[in-house]
Amino acid sequence: MLSFFGKKTSDQVGLDISSTTVKLLELSRHGDRYRVETYGIESLPDGAVVEKNISDVEGVGEAISRLVARAKPHSRKAAVAVAGSAVITRIIEMDASLSEDELEEQIRMEADQYIPYPLDEVALDFEVLEPVPNAPERVRVLLAVSRVENVEVRKDVLEIGGLVPKTVEVEAFAMERAFELLVDSIGAREGVTGIFDIGATVTTLNVIHEGQIIYSREQLFGGKQLTEEIQRRYGYSPEEAEHAKKHGGLPDDYETEVLGPFRDALFQQLQRSLQFFYSASSFREINQMVLAGGAAGIHDLCHLFEAKLNIPVSLANPFVNMSLSPRVNATQLSSDASALMVACGLALRSFD
Repeated sequence: MLSFFGKKTSDQVGLDISSTTVKLLELSRHGDRYRVETYGIESLPDGAVVEKNISDVEGVGEAISRLVARAKPHSRKAAVAVAGSAVITRIIEMDASLSEDELEEQIRMEADQYIPYPLDEVALDFEVLEPVPNAPERVRVLLAVSRVENVEVRKDVLEIGGLVPKTVEVEAFAMERAFELLVDSIGAREGVTGIFDIGATVTTLNVIHEGQIIYSREQLFGGKQLTEEIQRRYGYSPEEAEHAKKHGGLPDDYETEVLGPFRDALFQQLQRSLQFFYSASSFREINQMVLAGGAAGIHDLCHLFEAKLNIPVSLANPFVNMSLSPRVNATQLSSDASALMVACGLALRSFD
């Protein structure tokens, strides 16, 4: 069964399918330390993924195939993720004496209470969390449900790409797992931490408290807007604009006329998400912010956000305490690290 949760399948690679790229990561573990065996990033055809929905199955599958050929992972078994907006999660209470099979049967019998779709149209999984406080005969169960097509399309692109689909997970759960690698290096064991994941077309604010994501919100805004403004202002092709955005060489007015307004707009997106979080929860502040995603490394973004928020802001790097195989370029990995959080969380499924 394709699983949303931690039923262990060893030696899985993590494969993150985003709006503009696919990212593959393979980890191993030696004692208590993880090692990066291989990773890679491959561009997707324009429009192949729209708002995290796969629209060009062949195009995405062929990109995965090229990535697998280049990265040469030891395992062909893979874990992928679906966006939180495509998944319904519920915490329900069940009888603690039920076996896993009995839990599944009862959940399916009562599914219409939790799921707004016919049962034959959904992929469903659950995980037992902990006993209900003051009621040890009951347990809290996390239920995750997504439309079957969200799972099947990911299975299809993996198979076209030469991988064996083993796990389909929720992006937020993968992010949560990768975040655990950061907590000691950034001092995030206590308090509330925001993870602002800045993708090409979607930004997501995840808020973590006591190791769990308690809030998640997606917005249609991302680094592609900056690329398109570079194209428009300087007459670059999409490829030229993307390269210049990452490697420099833009005209002198770029910082003030293009990058500055984009950073300000990005901060406004973060502020809006934080306001929604505060209004939907009992929290009135966060203690620190982590920037993740392909656009997180934009020049001076951490410093700008830190000054505006008046809290510590850091760039995500889940690999800081990992060793690297000789196949991995340390400098390039450090540059790509913030974009690999979801892929890392998926790759960690091998060790649950």
